[in-house]
Amino acid sequence: MTGSLHIGDVAPPFGFVARDGAPLTNEACRGRKVVLYFYPKDDTSGCTKEAIDFNQLRSAFAACDTTVIGVSPDSAASHEKFKAKHGLDLELGSDESKAMLEAYGVWTQKSMYGRKYMGVERTTVLIGRDGAVAQIWPNVKVPGHAEAVLAAAQALA
Repeated sequence: MTGSLHIGDVAPPFGFVARDGAPLTNEACRGRKVVLYFYPKDDTSGCTKEAIDFNQLRSAFAACDTTVIGVSPDSAASHEKFKAKHGLDLELGSDESKAMLEAYGVWTQKSMYGRKYMGVERTTVLIGRDGAVAQIWPNVKVPGHAEAVLAAAQALA
């Protein structure tokens, strides 16, 4: 999990291109708060619910100067289909190499029915205006999570 990432640490590098073509990187976002929510896979039930919840609150996040980016190992093409299917208007970043997922400590060994495999541990990280990790939510349970993250973002100066 996020054992190597702690509150107060400088957030590991991230880099995506926004829908409008602008860069979504640590440096480009400096001075704003950033929510990175890491999720396992596009178009699965929990991931869809989480994306819809964050999407519904995007204007409230924008009002408190917070950029929300969902990150998974799915391709950019998969993200576009996912967004179109569910009417999502939020940023989704693709980390097919899993380098960012590993840097944030969310690419972990999981187990299901006795079978071990590597996958994304559903985790959210709130990064402050200074680029430091302000809060970490490991092992996220989706119901009510987006609202809790919004409250934390609103409370963060």
